[in-house]
Amino acid sequence: MASTARSQLQLCFSPSALRSYLAEFISTFFFVFVAVGSSISARMLTPDVASDASSLVATAVAQGFALSGAIYIAVDVSGGHVNPAVTFSLVLAGHLTAPVAMLYWASQLLGSTFACLLLWFTSAGQAIPTSRIATEMTGFGGTILESVMTFALVYTVYVAVVPRHPGHGNCWSLTVGLVAGACVMAAGSLTGASMNPARSFGPALVTGDFKNHAVYWIGPLMGAALAAVFHQSIAHPQRPSSPSQEPTV
Repeated sequence: MASTARSQLQLCFSPSALRSYLAEFISTFFFVFVAVGSSISARMLTPDVASDASSLVATAVAQGFALSGAIYIAVDVSGGHVNPAVTFSLVLAGHLTAPVAMLYWASQLLGSTFACLLLWFTSAGQAIPTSRIATEMTGFGGTILESVMTFALVYTVYVAVVPRHPGHGNCWSLTVGLVAGACVMAAGSLTGASMNPARSFGPALVTGDFKNHAVYWIGPLMGAALAAVFHQSIAHPQRPSSPSQEPTV
């Protein structure tokens, strides 16, 4: 038992694992910086941002391209998760060990928090926008929407990024970004279309506003789990692989 725990600890802090955590920190920092920064810019340029469809489109485009870039720069090092929901799904599918996944989560949440702190420090007193559900929606409805959108996003990751699906050329990260951007345009005015607990955690922590924050954890984790089950058991049924020794997708 002790030797097993020691070997797990060594794997968690091996040089390649440490590089993976750094890659997740940097890529999540970049994504959240652009995602939250684009929302701040839209609010500055359009005072009545809630009724301006063009600001929603601009934010969706910014987030989609930012996610594509964040995945691309990290995929060869950490797998380019950039999202605790993706990490959670890959643990369920047997592509990642739970201890390594927890350190992935820590890196992603830290990256998001530091991005929001930088924006708060440099944005001339602009408030950091947090993920919120529309006043017409219930927490249950918001959770279901976030779950459905995250299912679409994570399933796209399985089809486009996971190595056993070759032949997608170099556009796979753009495909994931396009799905994310489409979801923002579809439901951004309803829940913010976070699909990413880290995307919502950083702004909530920096502002101290955790209202309805559970929606942005429960929904994405549910959707990610369903994507893993659907992909592994229905769309591409096969025997689960053993948890990898290295944290790769």
